[in-house]
Amino acid sequence: MPPPVTTPSAQRTPAPVSAASSTSPSTPWHTLTAEATITMLHSDVQNGLAMAEVTRRLAEYGENVLATAAKRGPWRMLLAQFTDVMVLVLLAAAAVTAVVGDIEDIIAILAIVVLNATLGFVQEYRADKAMAALGAMSAATARVRRDGVEHTVPPQALVPGDIVLLDAGTVVPADLRLLEVSQLNVEEAALTGESLPVHKSIAPNSDPQAALGDRRAMAYKGTNIASGRGLGVIVATGMQTELGRIAALLTEDTRLRTPLQQRLTALGKWLAITVLVVCVAIFVAGLLRGEPVALMFMTAVSLAVAAIPEALPAVVTVSLALGARRMVQQHALVRRLPAVETLGSVTYICTDKTGTLTENRMRVDAVLTVKNEPGESLGHGVPLQETPLTFAEAVTLCTDVQQAHDGVLTGDPTETALVRWAVEQGVDASTLRGRWPRVGELAFSSERARMTTVHTTSDGEYRVACTKGAPERVIPACTRMWYQGSLIPVEAADVLAHANSMAASGLRVLAIAMNCDKQAAAAPIAPLEEQQVLLALVGLLDPPRTAARDAVATCHAAGIRVVMITGDHPATARAIASRLGLIAADAGEEDVLTGAALQALDDQGLQLRVEHARVYARVTPEDKMRIVTALQARGEYVAMTGDGVNDAPALKRANIGIAMGRGGTDVAREASDMVLLDDNFSTIVVAVREGRRIYDNIRRFVRFVLSTNAGEICTLFAAPLFGLPLPLLPIHILWMNLITDGLPGLTLSAEPAEVGIMQRPPRPPQESILSHGLWQHAVRVGLLMAALALGIQAWSLHTGHGHWQTMTFTVLTVSQLAHVMAIRSERTSLFRLGLTSNPWLLLAVATSLGLQLAIIYVPILNTVFRTAPLSFGELILCLVVSSVVFVAVELEKLLIRRREDRADTSSQRT
Repeated sequence: MPPPVTTPSAQRTPAPVSAASSTSPSTPWHTLTAEATITMLHSDVQNGLAMAEVTRRLAEYGENVLATAAKRGPWRMLLAQFTDVMVLVLLAAAAVTAVVGDIEDIIAILAIVVLNATLGFVQEYRADKAMAALGAMSAATARVRRDGVEHTVPPQALVPGDIVLLDAGTVVPADLRLLEVSQLNVEEAALTGESLPVHKSIAPNSDPQAALGDRRAMAYKGTNIASGRGLGVIVATGMQTELGRIAALLTEDTRLRTPLQQRLTALGKWLAITVLVVCVAIFVAGLLRGEPVALMFMTAVSLAVAAIPEALPAVVTVSLALGARRMVQQHALVRRLPAVETLGSVTYICTDKTGTLTENRMRVDAVLTVKNEPGESLGHGVPLQETPLTFAEAVTLCTDVQQAHDGVLTGDPTETALVRWAVEQGVDASTLRGRWPRVGELAFSSERARMTTVHTTSDGEYRVACTKGAPERVIPACTRMWYQGSLIPVEAADVLAHANSMAASGLRVLAIAMNCDKQAAAAPIAPLEEQQVLLALVGLLDPPRTAARDAVATCHAAGIRVVMITGDHPATARAIASRLGLIAADAGEEDVLTGAALQALDDQGLQLRVEHARVYARVTPEDKMRIVTALQARGEYVAMTGDGVNDAPALKRANIGIAMGRGGTDVAREASDMVLLDDNFSTIVVAVREGRRIYDNIRRFVRFVLSTNAGEICTLFAAPLFGLPLPLLPIHILWMNLITDGLPGLTLSAEPAEVGIMQRPPRPPQESILSHGLWQHAVRVGLLMAALALGIQAWSLHTGHGHWQTMTFTVLTVSQLAHVMAIRSERTSLFRLGLTSNPWLLLAVATSLGLQLAIIYVPILNTVFRTAPLSFGELILCLVVSSVVFVAVELEKLLIRRREDRADTSSQRT
């Protein structure tokens, strides 16, 4: 016999309807009765719309599809990759290199530019797939009533007022006001974040601002029917649906530039201006000294090419690519390379609850009697005559869970959790059901809020009824309760108070009861739901992941604030947040903000609240966007995690969007920058560490290249001031640019992470890449290199050494190689790091030194590079003088360590 169906009594005759009088985005359909909804839409439950009316409404409202924003064509998308300041500087460098005639340098620069443009193009093209994935969530077909006949139609042909039939396994094709329901459960996790299927009813909700998860009389486009069946009338189609609102948010251009992109843009502008000024000054100074115009022009152009770190984009790309490769090994897939470094700048992580911080699997968390004592004994207790089943057996029988031969349980998540717990207590579900076959049941409904199954013994001596449901419905029907192995009178008020206390702690509470009689199996069931024996209260929870609490603590130590944003109930969100250490157990109202309270705040008020709020519950997609935007308005860099369609707009808006790879939707993944392949919050912490390491390595390269370029510029600029001839030829400058900025610079990207990298706060988002003494270091070391090179030049000229230019050239080159070894860490000595901790850098330095010796001692290269062989003594002198740079940088780091130690000592005393 089919379960009872709830349906409205009133039915209406179709009549013409206008857009103004029917569907409106602001109409709170969930607050209207089914009859009122049918009346407003001028529809009919039994007959549906007339075909002529369908045609008219289709012309008025349009097809039931999601609109897409106008996209840039592939050519415009590709050309946009060449508008970055650093790319323009590189193209200018290629132009001036063409004047010098160095074809190899031109090819190298253009190759770097094309590589970066290709990567950017591919990333943008892939990111634009989000809308396509969103559209793919639409149902393949829909069953509707039109002209009194059932039709199967494509979903795009649906219109407001259509009567739609729903069955298990189908996708809801549009936003519906439910008219009839029969055990209808809808999976709304992708839209609301609710971890369990939602049981639907036709009863209206009187709150116009109720969250989507609380609108039980509605079914929304893109959600899935988990079980049961129903009938609904379409109230919104296309972009007017809740899914359409999310699509509208996705079409907005909310992608922000990453911190690295902003910093490199600023560095590119600064370098372009500085190099132009310095090169013009050197050119003019040379002319004033009487140098040939052609020579000074070539020198100025060569210096301009050398001063622009054309290897910087390559270093950045290699660093990000290597980082992305490491992160895949740690279960994090990077979709946009700049996102790798962005993680190192994150100050806030806004994370979803279900499946990210939790296991996404319901579990029995508490089994308690009314006296607040553990009820484990109930699982193994000896059954009394009045209760012939143990508690664990009763729980198992009162479910529809199926157990496969391999032990896998399938069914409703809550019931599965109950049976899993019973199996852990030693219950064999298959054997139990064989001994106690089900002979009847009273199905669950939202009105009854409980479920009862009836079982009988093989000899039919008596029947046993097992009931589970909401405590407020089950407890009033109980007259006795099981406590410490005996039956005592039930204390209903105390039991309900205890159930409310469990619910307030975030548990989903069920009351389990039992009754038995000696009636025949076919006797009425209803009497068995009266005068029952209360067995216990069961509290269920989607528990936190084991490693999530440690990961949250690591984030706090790293100066990163973690906040939970969920569509779940506030009490549940508070309970999980407390267990994870996001909030204290006694946290106040300012720590937990509901969607309703958030919507009552204006943007300025929200910016004040986000500083303290750590948990957001019952939020909408717009709420998530506002939270992220409010944090960004405060100067924060935000990482947002999510798996549902409702998360996609916020994922796109965040500085870095992180989607789930296992349980996430295609829409969320396509809108994200990174995908967690294991859906584990702990993986984010690993990714943050990698992001910080990458940024540190990029800073190392910038420190190195600015210092070496400063040394070359200062050498050429100061030589005329001291009455010295031009110390370097254009080919010398280009050679140093190749062997120092090239191999050694690139291998800095392989440098391992500094000790304590996750014990320091995030970089301020507005912080320059030249901060923390980087530009001062570059100036100091550049002046030192210039002083050493000019000193050798002056000494060689004074003592009559004919190889003065080769010696000057060698000192400047080798001092740069010494410098790259010293700056592997900003504070730790190379001798503590170890020479072999970055073998690629060691190999690159050795190779560069070998090439330098080759152009000094190979005769054919002497002619090309205008060098001369040095004597053994001259070579040793050059190497010793160059090592001064290494010693100076090591002394600088020693002073930094001592200053930090004094600061720590002073802080401890304070």
